[in-house]
Amino acid sequence: MHQNAILLTNFYTAFQRLDAEAMAACYTPDVSFSDPVFPALQGAEAADMWRMLAKRAQKFSLNFDQVEADDQKGHVHWVARYTFAQTGKTVVNDIHATFEFRDGKIARHTDRFDLWRWARQALGAKGWLLGWSSLVRNAIQAQAAKGLKQFREAR
Repeated sequence: MHQNAILLTNFYTAFQRLDAEAMAACYTPDVSFSDPVFPALQGAEAADMWRMLAKRAQKFSLNFDQVEADDQKGHVHWVARYTFAQTGKTVVNDIHATFEFRDGKIARHTDRFDLWRWARQALGAKGWLLGWSSLVRNAIQAQAAKGLKQFREAR
């Protein structure tokens, strides 16, 4: 198995344990992270996002597969199941992650998932009716950014 595939396996095994410190150790100090909820995190922001999510996780489980990597790039398919704290609704999020590596660590991490599908599960009727719209996407991103900012300030 390629060293970067081992790195990705370690990252997601730590995620299964909700060990955000071990996850953060897999990142370069200047890592770039992006997903539909957190579209542009840099460095410590990305590590703190995982710390926040791990701390707030409720009824969390994660499975991952399709781990592939070479010297420069990699990808993983993963599925997280959890209770969305704001509504108490169960979410099953199916995610495809891509990576770029530098110096034996993750330098760029991009997660892709269907935000409308996520919104339908997490927000119920509001997500079903409006989850596809940029208005709701922007509101989700703003709420997530606010939560991360508050988490970081409290650390």
